[in-house]
Amino acid sequence: MGESKLIKKYIKGFLTGNKVTLRKITKEDYESYSNVEDVMESRLLMNDGIPFPPTDADHEKFLGEISSEKDDYMFAIELKDEKVFIGTIAVYLVNWNNGTCHVGISIGPDYQGKGYGTDAMKVLLDFIFNYMNVNKVKLQVFGYNKRAIASYEKCGFQLEGTLREELFRFGKNHDILVMGLLRKDWEDALV
Repeated sequence: MGESKLIKKYIKGFLTGNKVTLRKITKEDYESYSNVEDVMESRLLMNDGIPFPPTDADHEKFLGEISSEKDDYMFAIELKDEKVFIGTIAVYLVNWNNGTCHVGISIGPDYQGKGYGTDAMKVLLDFIFNYMNVNKVKLQVFGYNKRAIASYEKCGFQLEGTLREELFRFGKNHDILVMGLLRKDWEDALV
């Protein structure tokens, strides 16, 4: 494939999936971001800290620190056709020496269970494996978050370990699952 055709192919599909587009987060997204992050059900599925609602100032400070100069990359997830903000997805803890990174996703409850998260993760994996020199993508998921586990498996992630009784929620301890995806497994799945 010629260089210009290759570039056109990547530009056409860059950060775009079947259902969603990943894009930069803007100040116009702050309110929508807060609305997603303030839903306690979502916090209980993704955040291992004390489930105390963050303030608007917490959200604004966090979003204000996003920079292309850091090795953390956070995108807004937007419905492809409707152009509606539904959540965020991120690459973080990039270890350039070992070629690893972590990923995380947060989608508002109204958009969960509809394939948007799986589509967004596939777009993010395309970004990671085609634009970053990373060999392995890692994540952690709470053992009781069955819907997220199924989504990650659809994207090719495999269970690598269990952190037994690592999380205290609902009055008892729960496991956290460690999952990973190697570049070669991602490439094999594309064929």
